[in-house]
Amino acid sequence: MYQNIFDTHAHYDDKRFDADRDKVLASLPEKGVVGVVNAACDMASCETGIALAEQYRYIYCTVGVHPHAAQEYTPECREKLAAYAKNNRVLAIGEIGLDYHYDFAPRDIQQKVFADQLALAKDLDLPVVIHDREAHQDTMDLLRKYQPKGILHCFSGSAEMAKQIIKMGMYIAFGGAVTFKNAHKLLEAVQAVPLDRLLVETDCPYMTPEPFRGKRCDSSMIAYTAERLAELQGILPQSLLDITWENAKAVYELDSTF
Repeated sequence: MYQNIFDTHAHYDDKRFDADRDKVLASLPEKGVVGVVNAACDMASCETGIALAEQYRYIYCTVGVHPHAAQEYTPECREKLAAYAKNNRVLAIGEIGLDYHYDFAPRDIQQKVFADQLALAKDLDLPVVIHDREAHQDTMDLLRKYQPKGILHCFSGSAEMAKQIIKMGMYIAFGGAVTFKNAHKLLEAVQAVPLDRLLVETDCPYMTPEPFRGKRCDSSMIAYTAERLAELQGILPQSLLDITWENAKAVYELDSTF
């Protein structure tokens, strides 16, 4: 069994965990999971994420408004996010960004809300967790403007984009998609990321890796992602998990003795 699994991005407040959430979370440490960051999507999930992080010693959280919920964002939301961020279980502003696949919110509103939260993270000196789906150019333009520290989560860009992100000093997280049979472009991006900037995540309950694709994901399944990433990086899976654990502590500014 692998050790030092740090899931940098999960959604354990999702309704798909309602039936057995406590059972699943209580079982993770015995499966080698040392840390989980529960990522917010809207104002409601900021509160549920904080509640989970206060209940379990190895769970932390982020606060922020996802592009799907951009139309609910108001100046009052910004004030609330700043207040939530004072909680020592909150590690970052996220997940924030742009999503042009579904366009649940108009793109100009997405961009305005993303920019405002990037500025908030800068004001609070916190890292960000970025969601970028089919919006690579606009995402990069805003990252260049605000120069945040943090993570490109569930990376879906090219190897060249990955290199640009690394030059900005940010980290890149990969999940179960690296195990998919059609992940050729993604695998090229993995090989462009140096080990000291690499992170692992689940995005659970979504993005379940092979051979469990189609089922609900949880943090223990990072093992399959780690095996594929380690193969691409030319190291052992446990070595990759040890490195990504240290990287997670660095980007989220957790104490080195965590």
